[in-house]
Amino acid sequence: MFDRIRTSVGRLGNKSSRAQASAAGGKRTHNLFEAAAAYVSACAEDDQDRMDEAAAWVSPEALSFGVTELACRALIALARERGDSPRSVARTLLGLPAA
Repeated sequence: MFDRIRTSVGRLGNKSSRAQASAAGGKRTHNLFEAAAAYVSACAEDDQDRMDEAAAWVSPEALSFGVTELACRALIALARERGDSPRSVARTLLGLPAA
């Protein structure tokens, strides 16, 4: 996944994203959590254009942090919903045997 982030960012370079333009014509800045949410949802929908766009909003390091934070929060929420431990849910989601 991080290789895709680096590749996407490298491909885009300094190109402006259409989503960054606000109605006033200025640039809209996105925070790392917006970028992570947009990037992960685009990955889930296999939408390369949206992935590239979201990856251009923040630095690769910030996007990586945001994706990690999103994964942690999602795992905790899913574990609570299932009444199971985050470790067990993570292993199940990844198709790993129970520890």
